[in-house]
Amino acid sequence: MATFSIQNFGCRATEADASALRARMLELGMTLAAGHESADFVVLNTCTVTAAADAQARDAVRKVHRENPAARIVVTGCYAQRAPEELAALDGVAWVVGNSHQMEIPARIGAIARAASESNFVSISALTANEQDEMSLSRGPAKILTGDIFAQADVAIAPAAKPAGDRTRPILKIQDGCNNRCSYCVIPFVRGRSRSLPPDTVVGEVSKLAEAGAREIVLSGINLGSYGRDLTPRASLAGVVQRILTETQVERLRCSSIEPQHVTEDFVALVAGSPRIAPHFHMPLQSGCDRILRAMHRWYRAEHYAERVKLIARALPDAAIGADVVAGFPGETDEDFETTVEFIERLPFTYLHVFSFSSRPGTRAAESNALIPAKTIRSRARALRELGQKKAEAFRASQAGRTMRALTLHRQGDGWTEALTGNYLRVRIPGLVAANDWCDAYVNAEKISA
Repeated sequence: MATFSIQNFGCRATEADASALRARMLELGMTLAAGHESADFVVLNTCTVTAAADAQARDAVRKVHRENPAARIVVTGCYAQRAPEELAALDGVAWVVGNSHQMEIPARIGAIARAASESNFVSISALTANEQDEMSLSRGPAKILTGDIFAQADVAIAPAAKPAGDRTRPILKIQDGCNNRCSYCVIPFVRGRSRSLPPDTVVGEVSKLAEAGAREIVLSGINLGSYGRDLTPRASLAGVVQRILTETQVERLRCSSIEPQHVTEDFVALVAGSPRIAPHFHMPLQSGCDRILRAMHRWYRAEHYAERVKLIARALPDAAIGADVVAGFPGETDEDFETTVEFIERLPFTYLHVFSFSSRPGTRAAESNALIPAKTIRSRARALRELGQKKAEAFRASQAGRTMRALTLHRQGDGWTEALTGNYLRVRIPGLVAANDWCDAYVNAEKISA
């Protein structure tokens, strides 16, 4: 049977998609290769949130083709949905499959692999020359399969399995798509409208993951806080989390990024009231300047955001609070930038994810005539990253001397194993310990390098 490999780029939602693809291909009898260099099919699941993400995907295609010229490279994900022609033009790419048809990939590859097996191992390249296949290689160097992403109604999930590889904490995507239209963001146009897994399905999947051995499960989505609003009857993130706590045996639950308007007093109280929910909030900020937030078409203002941070800090003083921040949005003045810096400095953030503004085709911000010089963007991003590092070091220092429950990860070194605490601190415990085990970890102020 054919061998395959998968490489994922981008957010937790794309990681969940890649897990679903991997599981389905294994179910169909294909074999996971040790690496791209030995795979018949290489699936690259792309991100397109920035121009740098696009470039990373193109570089990956070139590297795979250089190291394994015989591989059939299948490019999928957000970049494939947004600009399939760009990817189809690259040497080595056999298929470009948008998010609209992503879950068809395993069946299509499986059919080719079965045909190869039943034809006394006729080469896969020969079989893909079949003129009846709409993705046949005989019709050109690369085939494109994309469609209307806004017609998508499903949320892909990976069948539950015992945690393996480098993924100790499985990601369960319970929501996909986004109905917001932030002026800089292309994601709604490559992910489609917001849609959710029914609560019964979510609870069932969490139960299966826990029974398979997962001790921490991460709930993810493109706009996770909007979970359930599309369902009939309407559901909510807080409601499904409460059901998970009541109806499953999962030992720790963690939520990925949640927009600030969805971090309500009730939701914070839910997290604070259960030791089984990780005290970790990642709330996209983007800017601390109201003028820029308006230009971004964000739904809150700086002080609204600050109120949510203070709410978390009062209820959970040791919680991790992280934020995304964009440097160099069109029209951002030096004064606007300093306003953002001052805003971040006065709040108890524990880490920052900093993005340099990247013009995305089709967005309102891409049409701006007030673009910031690249040198200025780099300088501002560097300053924000330095500020984020200071925040992270201060938070770690505030936790020094505590012993906390942590989950061991796969990363090990000379006499140590890495583990993750509920409030998102990476620590090193003595000894080489198997992944996915609980341990009592003593926290010191020393930085743990990536």
